[in-house]
Amino acid sequence: MAENGDKASTAKWLILGLFILGIGAFFYLDLGKFLTLNALKENRDALQSYTESHYLSTVIFFILIYCIQTALSLPGATILTLAAGLLFGTLLGTLYVNLAATSGATLAFLAARYLFRDLVERKFGKRLEPIHEGIRQNAFYYLLTLRLIPLFPFFLINLASGLTRMSLRTYVIATAIGIVPGSFVYANAGRQLGTIDSLNEIGSPRVIGAFVLLGLLALLPVVYKKWSGKAVAEAPENEK
Repeated sequence: MAENGDKASTAKWLILGLFILGIGAFFYLDLGKFLTLNALKENRDALQSYTESHYLSTVIFFILIYCIQTALSLPGATILTLAAGLLFGTLLGTLYVNLAATSGATLAFLAARYLFRDLVERKFGKRLEPIHEGIRQNAFYYLLTLRLIPLFPFFLINLASGLTRMSLRTYVIATAIGIVPGSFVYANAGRQLGTIDSLNEIGSPRVIGAFVLLGLLALLPVVYKKWSGKAVAEAPENEK
């Protein structure tokens, strides 16, 4: 038993060390300089030419890089999504982004669950039970809403979800569906890269408002469930 506990502890430290090493390398090597709008626009022709000559390897490399970026919660997702639209087109770009982002988010979710959930459970215990119960009943709609509304940091949702008892299946499905609208908008913007001077032009109030509306619509089943449950509970009293 003690030996198994030591192995589990060692594995956790190893995984945590790999995450810290990856994040540290990103900032130490200043890789963020390649993930800017100006850098993408300056290298547009070279990137398109290389993609035309090495399409399959470019797709694989792109998905891998995007997956790592998401798993490590690094900056640059917006630029990578623009690059997907530029290199692969709106529809295929959205598909590749969805596959990569969902995979990376799932790795972050699993890492947070494996590394920290037991600690959180031990520390807060019964105080978390009402939260866990609410998530158990409506996890899909809550997460779908958070994914649809771009006001909540993507990486924070990944990590926070891992600390709950949300099932992996629910997490993956809600994430894959919820990131489609945002991925599509930015991939489509990547097709018109030459006309974009600032990322703020893409995330306009009108676009964000549409995402918020989608997020609120995703919550309707939860509201209806609670309202109908309350109505059923009150019915016997009214009949009296």
